[in-house]
Amino acid sequence: MQSHSTGFSSAKISDGSLHTTSVIPETHYQMTEDSTQHLTEPTQFRTHFVDCMEMPAEMQTVTEYFDAHSDWFRNCAQPMVAEPLGDNGYALVIGRFGSHGYQVEPKIGLHLLPEDHRVYRIETIPIPGYVTPGYDVDFQAAMKLIEAGADASSPTSDRTSKLSTPVTRVEWQLDLTVSIQFPRFIQALPKSLVQSTGDRLLRQIVRQVSNRLTRKVLEDFHKTHGLPAPKLAKRWFFQKSDDCLEDPSGDEHSV
Repeated sequence: MQSHSTGFSSAKISDGSLHTTSVIPETHYQMTEDSTQHLTEPTQFRTHFVDCMEMPAEMQTVTEYFDAHSDWFRNCAQPMVAEPLGDNGYALVIGRFGSHGYQVEPKIGLHLLPEDHRVYRIETIPIPGYVTPGYDVDFQAAMKLIEAGADASSPTSDRTSKLSTPVTRVEWQLDLTVSIQFPRFIQALPKSLVQSTGDRLLRQIVRQVSNRLTRKVLEDFHKTHGLPAPKLAKRWFFQKSDDCLEDPSGDEHSV
């Protein structure tokens, strides 16, 4: 019989820039169809994420840019792998994360619904011919466009030159639930430890992916429209405006 150590190690996604404590034991384990006899009820992990960014253009220009997502999304999503799924969907491989013993490489189908009253919604859709190995993802997001006018955070000396520059603020919120059928040796660990560590890992993954995707989308938008490159050193596009949606849970979800 193979023994299962309960030592902890780090977890990574995509480019390996995320490190966090994992509840995965130090043993080599991979979910297969034959392992279903060792499963118990799925464990659910949830996170609620909110943030915003400002794009220096009229709302119509921003809307047209998002409507043409097929021109830029796959490139901006890297190092995640995104393959077209219908006219407005993608099969997205987020990256492999876990530990020496148990690893998950989530692959989810996302559908970007057409803009409706300045709101884009994104939801999970099935990937034809693909059966998730021991996990399920429920992704529900809403992205709202708001005419924001000039950048109020700019120094007084800069405001005059920017008053005529339209700004569209993009606010989004995400409700994400991931259900994982852990094998019994994982279930042998304290449930509270598995739950709290999994929830924390999920928040960190979402935050990292949002950071990277936001930066790349803004860089692409500026380049496409002949605008000066975003001031990355100041991380101005990661700062949460007072007008942005607030997370009632009080968790730090800002990008």
